Amino acid sequence: MKKIFYALIVSLVVVSGLVFANHEIKNETKPSQKPLSITDKKVMLDKRKKWEASPDGIQYKKWEVSPEGKKVYASHDKIRASINAFTDMEAVVTSVTFRRENAKLSGPKWLIVRINDDEYMMQFIPKEFEQLKNLKVNDKIIVRSHSAGYSHNHPYLIISGDYIAQNNKVLFKRDFSKNNGC
Repeated sequence: MKKIFYALIVSLVVVSGLVFANHEIKNETKPSQKPLSITDKKVMLDKRKKWEASPDGIQYKKWEVSPEGKKVYASHDKIRASINAFTDMEAVVTSVTFRRENAKLSGPKWLIVRINDDEYMMQFIPKEFEQLKNLKVNDKIIVRSHSAGYSHNHPYLIISGDYIAQNNKVLFKRDFSKNNGC
């Protein structure tokens, strides 16, 4: 009886070891991102210079040095640490009906919030915005964001609304598993 028991334990250990070893081998075979070569960097730099010379690039560069652009960059500096650490930011809703000029009714929905006396925009597809439809102006919420973006076509910094909660209840949480982490 003891021999059978020991045989089962030893076989379990051997099988577990093989499974674990196989798992380690699979993890090691994943391709790592290669650093860009000098030619790739040059191609990207050339594309950037070409874009900067285009009408959109020129308009963006003018916006960057304008008071509006500087204000957006300064507002990003204020929340950069919270974005990098994906930590809670207390926000107050200032608009749930914002729409860009000439925008389609079926287009993206925008939530405008105030964080530390600065306004920020969050863009959602209509299906995502459904979860936020009960929000009203002056509601206090908690926001977490992984990223932020600039646009000369928008009056405020655009932050990703990856997590939104109100009164300890999660209203929206972006599912990154559907987008390969994006």
